[in-house]
Amino acid sequence: MHVVAAPVPGTAQVVLLLSDLEEARRLEAVRRDFIANVSHELKTPVGAMLLLAEALRDATDDPVAMKQFTDRMMREAGRMSRLVQELLDLSRLQGGEPLPAMEEIRVSDIVTDATDPLQVRADAAGITLEIGPTTGLTTWGDRRQLATALTNLIENAIAYSAAGSRVGIGAKCEVDDGLATIVIFVSDEGVGIEKSDQERVFERFYRVDTARSRATGGTGLGLAIVKHVANNHGGRVGLWSYPGVGSTFTLHLPVPPANAAEGQNSPQRGNES
Repeated sequence: MHVVAAPVPGTAQVVLLLSDLEEARRLEAVRRDFIANVSHELKTPVGAMLLLAEALRDATDDPVAMKQFTDRMMREAGRMSRLVQELLDLSRLQGGEPLPAMEEIRVSDIVTDATDPLQVRADAAGITLEIGPTTGLTTWGDRRQLATALTNLIENAIAYSAAGSRVGIGAKCEVDDGLATIVIFVSDEGVGIEKSDQERVFERFYRVDTARSRATGGTGLGLAIVKHVANNHGGRVGLWSYPGVGSTFTLHLPVPPANAAEGQNSPQRGNES
């Protein structure tokens, strides 16, 4: 607390002004942590690229080494580019900007937008993407943002799954207390998440397995972006996970206003599993 006392002229009274500084200090601490995290995340690929550039300069007579160093530089540059893009996305989402194009969207289009670019990555990792039926389901919002959120969930599932496992993507419509909701889910057979970590995985830069995230090029921002996309659409994100069994992330989204009262396609009633 910050307290200022001042006498009232011509009276025997004193004015006290009390200011609560707790929120301001919390925001300042968040800002410092954010800057420190961003600096650290950018420093890692930049430092690697400098070292690789030096090695590349000294390997002009070795074509094999030059290719290795060049490939590694491209990976580090890509990692830095992803971090910058995700920071821009997160900044826009947190800034409270209005959604650019609220419209009725087929869930199948969102799933296609998210899975098509990731099929090659899944195949390279030896992971099968299994897509369930989404015919007839529609939601309300911005297609690009929702596809980005689903992409982040699928990328996360691939990164933390072993070769030979499966990642399932599907959707359904549920009615709870008379309100219809579209639920898009991503399930994996990966390492799972400890209960103590489940509340924090949606924080910026929080990683359950730092070493694994470094190896896969993760930025620690993907799930934070998912949470903000869901919130901006009037929805929410859910998580079920058990270590050694796998995880299921769910996006709960509104149905188009015209369909909100009756639901869609004989929706299932109940909560997420």
